[in-house]
Amino acid sequence: MRNTRTFLIAAAVVASLALTACGNDSDSDSGSSSSHHDAASSSSASSSAAAHNDQDMTFAQGMVPHHQQALEMAKLAADRASSPKVKDLAARIEKAQDPEIQMMNGWMKSWNMGMGMSSPMPSMSAMAGMMSGKDMTELKNMSGKEFDSMFLTMMIEHHNGAIEMAKTEKATGSYAPAVSMAGDIISGQTAEITEMNKLLGKK
Repeated sequence: MRNTRTFLIAAAVVASLALTACGNDSDSDSGSSSSHHDAASSSSASSSAAAHNDQDMTFAQGMVPHHQQALEMAKLAADRASSPKVKDLAARIEKAQDPEIQMMNGWMKSWNMGMGMSSPMPSMSAMAGMMSGKDMTELKNMSGKEFDSMFLTMMIEHHNGAIEMAKTEKATGSYAPAVSMAGDIISGQTAEITEMNKLLGKK
C-alpha cells in the first residue's frame, strides 16, 4: 500500500512538470511569433522608407517650387484676366497643383529632406520652364487681353518644363507614387497646353 501511494505521488509530480514544460514551450512559441511579426513589420517599414532614389528626391525638390510659381501665375488671373476661359483654366491649375505640392512636401519630410534640401537645390533659372523675376513682374503689371495672351504664352512654356521634368522622373524614378504623379503631370499638362494653344488661336 505504501509503495502504491509513493508511486502515485511520483506520477503526479512528473505530470505536473510535463504540463509546466508544455506551458513554457507555448509561451516561447508565442514570444517567437511576436518577435518574427515585429521584425517583419520593421523590415516592411524600412523597405517603404528606402523605396525611393536620388531621382525621386530631385523630382520633388524641383517640382515643388515649379508648381509654386505656376500657382503664383494662376492666382493673378482672378482679377487681371479678361477671358472667362482663362480664369477657369487658372482655377483648374490651382486645384490640380496645390494638392501635389502638399503631397511632395510630405514625401520629402518622410525622406528626411527637411525643406527639400537633402542635396543642393537647383537654381530657379536652371529649372525648365521657370519664369524670371522680370517676367513675373511684367505679368503682374498687365491686365485684360494683354494679360490673357502673356499668361497663356508663359504657362505653355512653364507646362513644357514640368513635362520635361516629369518624363525624367517617369524614366528613372523608383518611388511608385512619384512616378505615378509624373504620369499625371504629363497627361494633364499636355492637355492644358493644347487648350491654351487654342485660346491663343493656334492649332
